[in-house]
Formats: sequence, C-alpha cells, structure tokens
Amino acid sequence: MQELLTVFVTWLSLTFALPANYETPKVELVSASEMLARRYSYQAASLHGPVAADTHHDLHAVYDDRNQTIYLLEGWSAESPADVSVLLHEVVHHLQNVGGLEYDCPEARERTAYEAQARWLELVGKSLAEEFELDAMTILIRTNCLH
Repeated sequence: MQELLTVFVTWLSLTFALPANYETPKVELVSASEMLARRYSYQAASLHGPVAADTHHDLHAVYDDRNQTIYLLEGWSAESPADVSVLLHEVVHHLQNVGGLEYDCPEARERTAYEAQARWLELVGKSLAEEFELDAMTILIRTNCLH
C-alpha cells in the first residue's frame, strides 16, 4: 500500500500540480455501515431517522481531514482498477488538505479528484462512466458550488 501511495503522490504532483507530501495518509478498510457513519458524522444532528445504505450505493470511500485517514470499503482490492482509482481520488483530498489548499465550497475540491480518477482509469482503458456510472453532467453537479 505504501508504494502505491508514493506513486500516487508523485503522479498527482506532476500531473495536477498538487503539493507533493510523502507523509501519506492512514488507510483503513471499514464496513458499509461504518463508512456511512464516517461520512455523515458531521451531519448527524441534522439527520432524521435511519439512513438506508442502499441509497448511498456510490459511497466508496471517505477522507477524514482531521485525522488524515482514508476509509475504504471492506473488500477493496489493489487488483481492481476501479478500487485503485477510488484510493487515488481520496489521496487527492489528502494532498489538498495537508497542502492547505482552499476552495470556494466543499464541492469544488472534488473537481481535481474526479479529473485525476478519470485520467488514472483512462491509463488502464477504463472510465468513470463504465466503472461508476458517472456521466459528465453528474460530475459537473458534484464539483460546482450550487448554493
């Protein structure tokens, strides 16, 4: 895992001009319910009733800025190009965090993460649409400040 993280940091800094920081994040594999808990821990007070896991089928990973940890779903595999791209997406957030980069809104920091993920997948003949059913319009909405 450490070697993969090092490759990602180097590639991201060269390809996307993100600050290279080789103090890599912690990576933990967690259950789907733990992933939801981590994702919505900041919003817990505003949630009313249980959150159905099947409504969050696109939740593959979470990066926690505070403890610099990437949470991946149990079953994550370095053999899967899609899974590897998910890790890369979260490494972008780690470099944004430790580099002190600021964005107009949380959605805006997703732009580089999705672009990096898409380019990485292209290197192995895959796409975000094929692997995650993400089209250009969805990515546009997820990466722009709409409020």
